Amino acid sequence: MTITVNNTKAAEITKEAIRTYRKPLLEALDVDYTRAVEVGGDTSAIVASKQTLRDMTATADGKSVDELKAIVEGLV
Repeated sequence: MTITVNNTKAAEITKEAIRTYRKPLLEALDVDYTRAVEVGGDTSAIVASKQTLRDMTATADGKSVDELKAIVEGLV
């Protein structure tokens, strides 16, 4: 019996791990953004950081299982 890996499912599992990882980071940036807006500060760095976090899930697309494992291990 041969074990095969469903790459599509593995990518979705990796994306969920990324979403779990980035959730508290995005929440903290939301607070920073609100504070910056309240004092009329520059929000461009915060917006860029949030976009970088949002784009993280795209890194799982088209990757091999070993590459997906490396992505998840890099989150820890």
